Amino acid sequence: MERPGATSPAEAVIDGPAAGVTYQVVPAQTVTSSRGSLDRRKILEAAVQLIDDEGLRGFTMRSLGSRLGVEAMALYRYVYGREALLDGIVEHVIDDLYTDPDVQFTAPHWEDYLARLAHAVRRIALTHPEVFPLIATRPPAAPWLRPPLRSLRWMETFLGTLRECGFSDEAAVSAYRGFSSFLLGHLLLEVSALGADTAPIEQAEPEPATSADLTGYPLLQRLEPMLSQNRSAEEFEKSLESLLDRLEAQL
Repeated sequence: MERPGATSPAEAVIDGPAAGVTYQVVPAQTVTSSRGSLDRRKILEAAVQLIDDEGLRGFTMRSLGSRLGVEAMALYRYVYGREALLDGIVEHVIDDLYTDPDVQFTAPHWEDYLARLAHAVRRIALTHPEVFPLIATRPPAAPWLRPPLRSLRWMETFLGTLRECGFSDEAAVSAYRGFSSFLLGHLLLEVSALGADTAPIEQAEPEPATSADLTGYPLLQRLEPMLSQNRSAEEFEKSLESLLDRLEAQL
């Protein structure tokens, strides 16, 4: 399909960091901005900085192009529209976990792993409070995930680490539900207190939910029946009971 910014009907498809997402580029040309040659990483870094500075509601392809010193149309050679760019931003920010020296994905003890991971995600939230709500509110890569989360890579790593620590499949899925619900809920409240806008941003062009390509994510493929179960009410009751027990212990 031809789109703005394409100069040739022959286009290459390259894999983006988000699983199952591809980005179309014009292979024979390099766009040069006032800051030098553009590439996808530079665009994502500039997008994160722009949202950090000006918030998400004012974020547009035009404002991003202006920051990079190019016309907005030039960006479509690297990302297929604003929605694909927002998905790329989520993956780009989450990827910081994989370079954080404090996070050990081969931790021998699951308590240490979860504690380190939680603090690392909190650092991301406090470093990018305006960006962080995207992590919790972007449509999930796999619509059947409960609770939903954008990054399949993060989930595969999380579940795999817990399995290596001795968790059964069912226990790992239960830990994912409890951990992600607690962490994202708490951090959304924390960044909201810092002034971040946590209200959902309506998609400019909503797309129907589609099944994600789980190639490269064998654990998610195997656990899909468990991960697709909606146990929100059960998790709420367990969390409430745990809170009441903590409060009673303080009396």
